[in-house]
Amino acid sequence: MLNSMLSLSVTQKASDLHLSSGEVARIRINGQLQCLSNEKLSHLKLETELLTLLNQSQKTQLQQNKQIDLAYQSPEIGRFRVNIFYQQRGISAVFRIIKNHIPDLAEIGAPEVFKKLIMHESGIILVTGATGSGKSTTLASLIEHINFTQSKHIITLEDPIEFIYHNQRSLIQQRELTNFDHALDSLLRQDPDIILLGELRNKKAIQTALTIAETGHLVFATLHTCSAVQSINRIIDVFDESSRNFIRMQLSNNLRAIISQQLVPTENGRKALFEILINTSAVSNLINEGKIKQIFSLMQTGQQYGMQVMPKS
Repeated sequence: MLNSMLSLSVTQKASDLHLSSGEVARIRINGQLQCLSNEKLSHLKLETELLTLLNQSQKTQLQQNKQIDLAYQSPEIGRFRVNIFYQQRGISAVFRIIKNHIPDLAEIGAPEVFKKLIMHESGIILVTGATGSGKSTTLASLIEHINFTQSKHIITLEDPIEFIYHNQRSLIQQRELTNFDHALDSLLRQDPDIILLGELRNKKAIQTALTIAETGHLVFATLHTCSAVQSINRIIDVFDESSRNFIRMQLSNNLRAIISQQLVPTENGRKALFEILINTSAVSNLINEGKIKQIFSLMQTGQQYGMQVMPKS
């Protein structure tokens, strides 16, 4: 049952498959949920099928936490990012379909400034947006462009691993971790040039990302925020008042760019729109002085640096 629904989801060019106890299966196409069948899923049958995807350690984690993230790959169907969780009616799961092909920058409609950003030797580049806005695809396209054009050692920390890279000019090592804390502590001993983190979920992750960027490495990471200015505020507001001056200074010195994106429907599916903040000396000064609201006006007039705001994207 599960593989047939996954296969149909891929055939229908869906982005997600939703399975929920007591409900019919649904797929998301161009941002809209559609029923996949008329048959409601029983909790017992669905739980039995989903548990076959897990090893014993993962089953224990699901039992303890009532949810789990993992990657599932079927040689015949494809690769999926999976979240399994329990809700009021029973077990549920969401399968995000991961394309085998990593799109290049032209395919995602990336502005030319993206190719300049990935030439930085150090600093932090953030890709932000709501859930399902294509952040993972944009990150993958950036890393793949580096893979083909630069000789770098790239380490990714992912939960779970999504796109699979094949080494070209670069050496890419992908690590699947549920807890980044210990990995972040020893990361610099692994001699990376570029580090791709998943979402910056907490204060420790943000602080570590800024510190790594400060030590001469290029860091890519994501945030669930809807604009560049909101992203800066989110990073600063995570910290106590006594620490914020230091964080503003770190961010002003080490931020290279914030790419904020959303997907909009088109006749042929969906495409990404990008808001781009480049950390010029003027932007850096505003961050350091805590004048975050004024940054948007610099973005509106900063086209010569590659900046753009969402309405004009």
